[in-house]
Amino acid sequence: MIGLDTNVLVRYLMQDDPRQAEKASRLIESLTPESPGFVTVVALVELVWVLSSCYDLTREQIAQALDALLRTKEIVLDRADQVAQALRTFRASAADFADCLIERTAAAAGCEQTMTFDTGAAKRAGMTLIT
Repeated sequence: MIGLDTNVLVRYLMQDDPRQAEKASRLIESLTPESPGFVTVVALVELVWVLSSCYDLTREQIAQALDALLRTKEIVLDRADQVAQALRTFRASAADFADCLIERTAAAAGCEQTMTFDTGAAKRAGMTLIT
């Protein structure tokens, strides 16, 4: 198994830099279920931020990219169960993906609630607002 940084995923998905995209494609397409690539939750959060802020992808386009990563046998996602749950919340609401993942990861760790000062995260991602 090898780790994949955010920039490798971006080059592969966006194919925007011919030289790096070719290298990223060659690497990712060489992965197998027996020798997969590994993507951390930090890289996923960065990926969502880059796709949204730098490439102006829609929420649905981002959700489709995350869903494809979840379904790919050649890629192992860190905390895949929490990522899938966070993706469902992200798709069903206007919440930020990072907030969804924070809340789902905390819940999986046994937290009864995730406290926040962010009213949006409380309304959309299931966190509890500190008042």
